[in-house]
Amino acid sequence: KTTSTAYKYAPTTGLVTIYQFDQAHGTSVAAPVLQATDGTLYGSALFGGVNDCGALFQLNTSGKLLWSYSFACGSFGALNPDYLVQATDGNLYGTTQSGGTVFGTVFKVDPRHAVTTLHTFEGNAAGQDPIGGLVQASDGNLYGSTEGGGVDGQGVLYRLSPDGSFAVLYSFGSLTGRNPFAPPIQHTNGKFYGTAEAGGKNGFGALFSFDMGLAPFCTFVRQIGKVGSIAQILGQGFKGATGVTFNGVPAVTLQVVSDTYITAMVPVGATTGPVVISTVAGPLASNKNFTVR
Repeated sequence: KTTSTAYKYAPTTGLVTIYQFDQAHGTSVAAPVLQATDGTLYGSALFGGVNDCGALFQLNTSGKLLWSYSFACGSFGALNPDYLVQATDGNLYGTTQSGGTVFGTVFKVDPRHAVTTLHTFEGNAAGQDPIGGLVQASDGNLYGSTEGGGVDGQGVLYRLSPDGSFAVLYSFGSLTGRNPFAPPIQHTNGKFYGTAEAGGKNGFGALFSFDMGLAPFCTFVRQIGKVGSIAQILGQGFKGATGVTFNGVPAVTLQVVSDTYITAMVPVGATTGPVVISTVAGPLASNKNFTVR
């Protein structure tokens, strides 16, 4: 266990500590904080909290502690809460590596800070020891991986809907890679990509792709901006693009930097909503809303 700090960095001021954690509010903060759509910072601590089973916290950007939650151990989740993700429904989602029936949980935090267990891992073929958190894909579902369990006991890829419906998608084996140590990421081509810590042809791990048949989309370097700011947009097939709209409002300024990267000025009248790019192949919509502030 290690004492942790939250910090901010600016070229003019350098590195400044804004919050010092203590046992009651979490120790060993290993994952980066998440800035939620309300502008505040959320994160998790591997240990500590009132029960020493890990904790969640919320800070403002000045370092004031706004909220904290201590995992209750046992069936309510314990130890190693990892990366948090904010889904399009506004809720935060994450995983604990222990708890539930000993094999780990997926939890949800709603905007009122109510923490509930969404799924409990059962071990064996259903997977165990979720690690690295979750990613929300363009179909609205959450995807993740476990370090253990599955048909061969070497980890699984799984899908979880926001209402708790769970499915194992793939069980890892030695030849294709085993014991994934992080959730997959979704490329803008719609496919998932990830890494396995061990196994593979040479026994030293593997890279993998996984195709769920999801359509291509575009996304953002940063999904929050104000009118007049420059939005940076990632995707594919951008060469020859003729326009960008922000929740239906056309952008006046558009620059096609490459086939996978364009920039556009957030137009007057734009509001929070999807971004759609007019490409040669047809309209390409964003996988999440662009928040206009």
